[in-house]
Amino acid sequence: MNSTATQSREQMLDALQKGHSFLLVTHEHPDGDALGSLLSMLLILRSLGKDAVACIPAGDLPLSYEYDWLDISAVVNEIPDDADERVIVFLDCGNTERSPLVDEGAAPEQLLNIDHHHDNTRFGSLDYVVEDASSTVEIVWDLAHGLEVPLTMEIAEALYLGLITDTGRFMYPNTTARSHAMAAELLAVGIDGNLIFRRVYENLPEAKLHLFARALSGAERYLDGRLTLTVLSNADFEQCAAPSTYTEGIVDFLRAVDGTRVAAVIRETSDQQGESYRISMRSSDGGIDVSKIAHAGGGGGHPAAAGFRSELGRDDLIALLCTQISEQS
Repeated sequence: MNSTATQSREQMLDALQKGHSFLLVTHEHPDGDALGSLLSMLLILRSLGKDAVACIPAGDLPLSYEYDWLDISAVVNEIPDDADERVIVFLDCGNTERSPLVDEGAAPEQLLNIDHHHDNTRFGSLDYVVEDASSTVEIVWDLAHGLEVPLTMEIAEALYLGLITDTGRFMYPNTTARSHAMAAELLAVGIDGNLIFRRVYENLPEAKLHLFARALSGAERYLDGRLTLTVLSNADFEQCAAPSTYTEGIVDFLRAVDGTRVAAVIRETSDQQGESYRISMRSSDGGIDVSKIAHAGGGGGHPAAAGFRSELGRDDLIALLCTQISEQS
């Protein structure tokens, strides 16, 4: 950890220690790292006697099946009326546009930004962005040590959830010796790592099985196999009786195909912004930075995992991916 990050760590610890009331938020459509960092930080602050509230908007509930076992009874679904009087803590959120606070218009004096995304816009009054951390929960775990908060079973479970999901079960290039050291400490607390793994990855609804079958049977390859992708239409989701969240995991099968350097899942979507596609990408060997491709499409993410939304047609979208990959290889 460089000296700048170390200085920010001390500043962040000081802000967390001195604050009295907090509001914790994360990005829309929270994944394992977002939920894990949100819940663990909530428990950490409350263990210090702080008045801490975490918010997941009603529009993001219920949680998808991978996470519906989490205890979110302490989480509120609306931004509290006194939000502008609280210290706001953004967790795992690369920019404010991905947070429910934007619509609510909260204007806190102190906004703490804790994240590991390299393209974080540094929007906080205090930014603690550790780009070489595997996940935001890894940062929270380190802050818990700095705050001298003992890891309870509940805190450890939330941290472990974020760790295994953001490292892709310790398969992604962001996995480091520190990630494994963190896992060892969490397991030593007494959590059932296998149970958490099975809840997240093996509790597979039948509808998701059918969607996977459709996605994998429709896989296409471009650039002599360097790009492996699949396209899912609205009709595919309807015929499989599957929500859009069931695409999680498909891209990992595609990235495993021999010769693949970039894998992508392209899904048609209809929302308030109209008809479009959402693209989720993974880099197979780390040689291609998919966050650069996502930026070209108006999105963002990590060098190894990124995504964006596009109103381009299917063929034009695939052409964009091919052009961007060719420029890097």
